This record gives sequence, structure tokens and C-alpha cells, in this order.
Amino acid sequence: MIIVTTEVVPGREIEKALGVARGSTVRARNVGRDIVASLKGLVGGEIKEYTKLLADSRESALQRMTDDAKKMGADAVVNVRFGTSAVMQGAAEILAYGTAVKLK
Repeated sequence: MIIVTTEVVPGREIEKALGVARGSTVRARNVGRDIVASLKGLVGGEIKEYTKLLADSRESALQRMTDDAKKMGADAVVNVRFGTSAVMQGAAEILAYGTAVKLK
């Protein structure tokens, strides 16, 4: 599956747009990470626990979007974007979406 953030796949022609492919995940912080993050907040620097949580969440959302595109019979997903929103305090949704397309 070809995944691009551009409107076209370089060197390929889009035959048909199949619709919006999407995938999301909702993740919550946990007490262990929060304690480490609080301590890190006092001294400054990257909070690696949250960085990993967000990276894992993006990968999960991207995989679910890819699975959705495959169900539509897509060869690629173009114009891929990520979004996020707070669902409740301490939990956020990561959304990956784009246009599933069939290539010539």
C-alpha cells in the first residue's frame, strides 16, 4: 500500500477515488508515565514516555487507515493527514485519514 501526504503518487496515475480511508485510536495516560512526566517537567527535557505513547498511537491509527483502504480495494492513500482531539482529561484520539485511490 502506497501512503503519501501529497495529492498524487509521483510517476503514477490515479484511476479512481474510492473514498475516505480512516483509522483512529484513543489512548490514555497512566499513573506510571504521569509520575515520570511530572518529575521530568521539573527539570525540563523530552518526556520520552509520552513521545513513545504518541508514536505508538500514530502507527496504530495509520495501520487502521491502511486496513480500511485495503477493504475498499485501494492501491494507495493520498493526501494523508493526522488529527488529534481530547476525548476526556488524560485521553486523546489520534486520527489518520486520506483519500483511498485505485492506480492505473
